[in-house]
Amino acid sequence: MNGEEGTFPTPGDPEVTASQQGNLFDPLCPTRLLLDRVGSRWTTMAVLSLAAAEGELRFTELKREMAGVSQKMLAQTLRALERDGLVDRRVEASKPPRVYYRLTDLGATLVEPLRSLRAWAEQYMPLIQHNCDMFDAADRPDGHG
Repeated sequence: MNGEEGTFPTPGDPEVTASQQGNLFDPLCPTRLLLDRVGSRWTTMAVLSLAAAEGELRFTELKREMAGVSQKMLAQTLRALERDGLVDRRVEASKPPRVYYRLTDLGATLVEPLRSLRAWAEQYMPLIQHNCDMFDAADRPDGHG
């Protein structure tokens, strides 16, 4: 901790930025582990669904938005997001209890990068699918296909 006693450096300060950058190619790099979590399809869908809601969503509403996700996978995804400080969880005491989720301020900073990645995927998916089709159809003389 540099600076005045009781103060913490902020992300973006040169000292903090330099000290927090790791080696993405190291399997134990914290940044790599974080990218594994935030880069998953369920994390992307949960964050973008919560952003679109502009507020809280109940667990059941999120599950409905995220076609194909199991209850267990959604619970694991939301728990990881909550642990990372990207999502807040609120339980309403009712019968049965209602559980609500919303993005934190930190979670909101993830929305634009994920929207950009989604836009890239949607723009280039036809070309990528074409490339996959061509690759799969190719007769590979080297025995690798």
